[in-house]
Amino acid sequence: MKKISIATAAFCLTVGACNHTDNIAALSSAKQEASKEVNAPLSESNPFYKESDLFMRYPAFDKITNAHYAPAFTQGMQDQLAEIAAITANLDAATFENTMIPMERSGQLLNRVASVFFAMSSAHTNDNIKALRAEFAPKLSAHSDEILLDSKLFARIKTIHDNVDQLGLDAESKRLVSETYKDFVGAGAELSADDKEKLKAINSELSVLTTKFSQNVLEEVNERAIIVDKVEDLAGLSEGQIASALEAAKARGLEGKYVLPLLNTSQQPSLSSLDNRALRERILKTSLSRGSDGGDFDNRELIAKVFKLRAERAQLLGYENHAAYQLVSQTAKTTDAVNKRLATLAPASVANAKREAADLQEMIKSQGGDFELAAWDWDYYSEKVRAERYNFDESQLKPYLEMENVLVNGVFFAAEKVFGLTFKKRTDLPTYHPDVNVWEVFDADGRTLSLFIEDFYARESKRGGAWMNAYVSQSKLMGTEPVVANHLNVPKPPAGEPTLLTWDEVTTMFHEFGHALHGMFSDVNYPSFAGTSVPRDFVEYPSQVNEMWADWPEVLANYAKHHETGEPMPRALLDKVLASSKFNQGYGTTEYLAASLLDQAWHQLTPDEVPNAEDVLAFEEAALSKAGVKLDAVPPRYRSTYFSHILGGYSAGYYSYIWSEVLDADSVEWFKENGGMTRENGDHFRKTLLSRGGSEDAMSIFKNFRGAEPNIQPLLERKGLTGK
Repeated sequence: MKKISIATAAFCLTVGACNHTDNIAALSSAKQEASKEVNAPLSESNPFYKESDLFMRYPAFDKITNAHYAPAFTQGMQDQLAEIAAITANLDAATFENTMIPMERSGQLLNRVASVFFAMSSAHTNDNIKALRAEFAPKLSAHSDEILLDSKLFARIKTIHDNVDQLGLDAESKRLVSETYKDFVGAGAELSADDKEKLKAINSELSVLTTKFSQNVLEEVNERAIIVDKVEDLAGLSEGQIASALEAAKARGLEGKYVLPLLNTSQQPSLSSLDNRALRERILKTSLSRGSDGGDFDNRELIAKVFKLRAERAQLLGYENHAAYQLVSQTAKTTDAVNKRLATLAPASVANAKREAADLQEMIKSQGGDFELAAWDWDYYSEKVRAERYNFDESQLKPYLEMENVLVNGVFFAAEKVFGLTFKKRTDLPTYHPDVNVWEVFDADGRTLSLFIEDFYARESKRGGAWMNAYVSQSKLMGTEPVVANHLNVPKPPAGEPTLLTWDEVTTMFHEFGHALHGMFSDVNYPSFAGTSVPRDFVEYPSQVNEMWADWPEVLANYAKHHETGEPMPRALLDKVLASSKFNQGYGTTEYLAASLLDQAWHQLTPDEVPNAEDVLAFEEAALSKAGVKLDAVPPRYRSTYFSHILGGYSAGYYSYIWSEVLDADSVEWFKENGGMTRENGDHFRKTLLSRGGSEDAMSIFKNFRGAEPNIQPLLERKGLTGK
């Protein structure tokens, strides 16, 4: 049974105009409209009523309106419960065919509406969608509980599970039985009736609190964008950045002013360029204070409640804490394993960061500064050190990194060379925004493999960050092929100007396409195992591997060309990029580890240990100090009060990026050892790993590909943590 996750779109960090009073009024009105829609019947004219008749079941975005979601959700939940009731009412003995298969087939209407609704709540939200999310969060939680805590259904699953070796099932079907059984046990199926009621209450309250948290983050990031009065204060920014700031101010009705939007991370992009130190300080302090300095969007009380409820739920289910509960289904398995991995990396990372800080302090001194390095100085002076040490800065790269050229002649080109894929733009399929493009993806044999949706520009209705999602997942049982999407947040330039990327944005584009490939290449029977339906600490691994092609010489030579002259990026400039690959790794790794350690610190608490709201920041400071990663000049990538990952799908799982990167770095070594960019290597990676989804144990899949256990040494060398 493919689960409906209300966490998939919980992080709507958008940037744009936000008058708080008007916004509250608009949201209140939207809630009234949403409430009217909840009980509206599902008519045959509703686009979700049946499968889309567009190519590959592509969503009918041109027909879907806000009014269609609530009736489809309501009917979808009713339909799935009726389907489950039919399974439990069957008087025949439980079998794989009369229990597991109809469970996998159940909830098709609910899946159709959820896949679009949660995609839109991330990619193109509005007040009505926000209100519907708040309305349906507890209802979807209760719906999930009603199925997962159904004693009759669990009894049938347990019968099949206990006799699985006698059923003559293939390996994937056996895994479906074992994973479904684990899901039900982990969700509380073995609890007493009284404890099930307690669990339902906790789950319902958590769904409300986490939805409120994500909406607070959204509203505050909009409201607290930095308004600048004078263009002189923006010295250091490019003409394009200043023009974008002017446009952002106009959109807010602030003629003659400039607006610098806040992004979801602690550090902000403009801090690497702004000469005005006071403005840099203002930007970072505003960013760091989000959710913690009073007002309507203060999240301290919310997160204290969330962490306490999660700890209570974990103990109700028989686990010491929430992290232990979450990790049992991940490749890490235990809190000890995660703690040891993070503790192994932290000392060397902090030592590197301190050495980098000393270099930055020297740069400050050499330029006549008489102040101590602060967090708002780091990015600014690190760019100066980079320029001095390697004789270049990142602004020199951007003319060679035009966005569409990077996509077509970089990302797509690499996929063609490694996997034999080709791409054709489709202009006949509707999109939900004019900036969105659709591509048909063809396999090496010429057959259609997938549809790929490209949504790269930032906008007010879109959350921050970058992500992949699937509108339709591959499944032989359901006869479906993948429709997947990639989302970035590249600032859109003024009309007529080229979209020039930073190197980080290029790497992110390759990364997200790695997720897309994971979805496209899925070749499994059951929807529960499709594509990226793998453990959280494994899901980033294939996408990180795909980053390797960004600076692969053959690929780079094909796309890194000057947007005006067509001249290739000079080899000397490329060499400088590659030579500086370990530059500032101490900072980058330390800020990431600080956030990961913070995630574990919160989620390894018992209910009695969770601090009150007024002590949230003190707990954070103490946790970072205890872990040895508290550096004033290196704030965690996210502070607790706006750490959307851990209030959503990455709870106790933010370590996953570094965990996956061990596998990634080792896999890159495999490619290099075996001849690099060849179809043979790509086909092996696809067959043994990318196509398997969650149909096999994740680490077994890795070992089938690599032929050995993962080796951490390549990662240590990549990050300059070997002491060499």
